[in-house]
Formats: sequence, C-alpha cells, structure tokens
Amino acid sequence: MRFDVITLFPDLFDSYLDHGLLGKAIQRGLVSIHRHNLRDFAPESVHRPVDDRPFGGGPGMLIQVEPTVRCVESVLASDDEIRPILLTPSGETFCQPVAEQLATEGRVVLLCGRYEGFDQRVTDILRPREISVGDFVLNGGEVAAMTIIDAVVRLVPGVLGDPSSSIEDSFSRGNRRLEYPQYTRPREFRGHAVPEVLLSGDHQKIEAWRAEQIELRTRQRRQDLL
Repeated sequence: MRFDVITLFPDLFDSYLDHGLLGKAIQRGLVSIHRHNLRDFAPESVHRPVDDRPFGGGPGMLIQVEPTVRCVESVLASDDEIRPILLTPSGETFCQPVAEQLATEGRVVLLCGRYEGFDQRVTDILRPREISVGDFVLNGGEVAAMTIIDAVVRLVPGVLGDPSSSIEDSFSRGNRRLEYPQYTRPREFRGHAVPEVLLSGDHQKIEAWRAEQIELRTRQRRQDLL
C-alpha cells in the first residue's frame, strides 16, 4: 500500500511515521509513505512562496493553483488514472466504509491544505475526491491525512496481528454498530467487577452477551447506526 502526501510541512510526519503499527508496517515493507513538498514546485525565488491574498478581499491567504497543479501532476505522472484526495471541511465525511474502499486501491494520494485553503481552480483542474474528517476546521490537512492513513493502514493485510480485529471494531464491515465493552485483569477494581459471564468459559453465553451489549450501547449512544 502506497501513500503520497502533498504538503507544505513534510517534517510534521517524521515522528508519526516511526511509531506504532504504522512504523512496523513500513519496516516490513507492507506500507510506504512518500512526502512531497509543495514549495518545491513554486516559482524560483528566495522564499518560493506558494500562497497569496484572495481576489475580492477577505482574511487569510490561499494556496496558489500553479504550484499545486504542477506538484500533483508530477506525483501522478506515472499513474494518472489515480484520483487525488483533497482534504477539506467541505468534502464528504470520512468513515469506516470509505477507509475500507481506499484500502483496496493500492495507492492513495492526499493533498493537504493550509491557511484558507486552495484556489478553487485546483479543484476545477484536478477534479480530486474531496474528503473531510469531520465538521470542524484544522490548521492544516496534515492531521487529517494522518487520520486517513491510520484508518486505512490497519486494513492492509498483515498489518494487524489478528485480522479479525478490524472486522469486529466499531463501524467495521463485521459490525457497523458500536463495539461491546471489554475487560482485563484485575477482576475487580474499586468496587467495579468484570461481568461474571466473561469469566464463565461459556462461549455461547459470552457471544450472546456481547451481541446484547452492541445493541444496548449503540441504542444509547448512536441510534443513527441502528
């Protein structure tokens, strides 16, 4: 699985790529992350600016169309059938089924915005898929890109120790509802005990309890999933 991340701040990913399941997946060759600096495609000058004031006035700055289009076209030069993903609050909402779909594609190109976003012509020319990680605004698309990478990478075969983990998780294809509560040692802590059914060794009763808890938790917290 290959990810290409187009960003003004590629160094933000340094620590993120070295740790956890993602770091191990990269070391094992299951996943590769390629970062591309937008500033490398800016016009030649001392500061290589990629942003400017919006026409018509207004607060903030916009990322310019020329370096963005040049960068994306360079990244996709050998694979121009791939549709890049532009991370924006106005895009479709990212969810587990979208992560599952992206995990089957083999390569994902993520375009991270900054400031007030991109010149509209970036969208008009590149026709990216626009995705939002939620109804809020971040300082930039890098954290959103990390969120998408995290969600997709765990679906890549071989990344998780137990493949069933990604099937039974909340929202996942084996359970589109909320996952049941789980417990480990000690059996009791400050008056809170592990449910007896989980200690019974009766797997049929345990499965029935978990199914009941999925229904109850989802009904209490996310009725929209029912």
